[in-house]
Amino acid sequence: MNRPEKPEFDALRVFDLRLHADPSRVVLRPFHLGWQAKNAPGGRAMKLVDDIRALDEGRAAAEYARVLRDFKERHWQTETIFSERFDEVAANLALDPSAFSETRKRLIGSYFCHEYTFAAAALMNPSIVPHPDQSGMQDGCLRFVMSLRAVGEGHISSVAFREGIAEADGQFQLWPQASFATSVELDEEEQFDHDGTVMVHRHPDSSLSNTVIFPITEQQHNGLEDLRLVRFDHGGGDYEWVGTYTAYSGHSIRSELLRTRDFRSFALEPIRGRAGRNKGMALFPEKIGGRYAMVGRQDGKNLFLLQSDELDHWDDEGVLLMEPKYPWEFIQIGNCGSPILTDAGWLLFTHGVGAMRKYALGCALLDRDDPSKVLARSPEPVLTAENADRSGYVPNVVYTCGALKVGERLLIPYGISDSAVGFATCEIEDLLGLLE
Repeated sequence: MNRPEKPEFDALRVFDLRLHADPSRVVLRPFHLGWQAKNAPGGRAMKLVDDIRALDEGRAAAEYARVLRDFKERHWQTETIFSERFDEVAANLALDPSAFSETRKRLIGSYFCHEYTFAAAALMNPSIVPHPDQSGMQDGCLRFVMSLRAVGEGHISSVAFREGIAEADGQFQLWPQASFATSVELDEEEQFDHDGTVMVHRHPDSSLSNTVIFPITEQQHNGLEDLRLVRFDHGGGDYEWVGTYTAYSGHSIRSELLRTRDFRSFALEPIRGRAGRNKGMALFPEKIGGRYAMVGRQDGKNLFLLQSDELDHWDDEGVLLMEPKYPWEFIQIGNCGSPILTDAGWLLFTHGVGAMRKYALGCALLDRDDPSKVLARSPEPVLTAENADRSGYVPNVVYTCGALKVGERLLIPYGISDSAVGFATCEIEDLLGLLE
């Protein structure tokens, strides 16, 4: 059980627990040689298959035994994954599966896979939401899902998850993880590199805490960044978990949506419209005045309130909500996750960038019925990088993509210097007391 150990500032208490990058956690991923040349003489994918096909049966068995010695214990259902990968390769290259022994099929599948350390460089920028399954919870306890931005080889960002239980007194516990993870799979292989909505699912026998969502489309090629999850209430007990994230192609960005109702099947879809070209959009957890609402930073410096009649289409550039006001946020401000409904109004965590490009966490209170009205703001940061937390890949940064309301308290996971994740807790009333 994790307990808050250190008093910090006036309202937040910070836990000692830190989640760090872990190069030992690996996932088995498809290795693509490019299907565009599959019918060309000498195409790499077909040439590789032909080289493996040319091995005599004894040599093929020996090579496959070598692969198993190296990798079988490092992954989950390794041989099944190799078989499934062969099936995908055979479909793409129009191979006749009956022409290959089971050993040779799996050997071919292994050549079209590779091992990837998805969180070797950093874990950062978490968000947190109530879990779809609240069965068996004691009074005051809440099962949660936390998303994390995991940065691995090539500085590619993917989405990882942790599950846990939060208690009303601020304590929490995280569920354990295996040393390996599994990647989500496309519902339809031909959606690979698709530019529209793609559907993915986690393996039915894999837990969410051991699941990773990797970039799939060309727009996502260089990373899925800073997922801001929220449990969206459609009314009548109909909940959908929706997240906004930045899809980075390596030369352009676009805001996209992750949508799920069970964290088993996910839709990844572009946000259409002019507003979708920006970063850092955060969705309100319910409609405001009959319309969807988001907070975004449309000009790179200020916060805007956006509204739309469609969840996936945002043409409205919005109305100015907040500008930098205090020295710790003079360079720019942005949201730090979806607004949280309290008795006093919408509580919005913000980040500010001040002197020496130091990031600090603040918050603001918006009117319940008209969130374009800012009722109060924190004149000083509520959390900044201190002592050892100042060091990391990008120093002097604290940043969150969402907090969790548990009774009258908040559990706040936050990124530390683009390298690790920490946790803080506070009474909502104490936090509101800091606002002016």
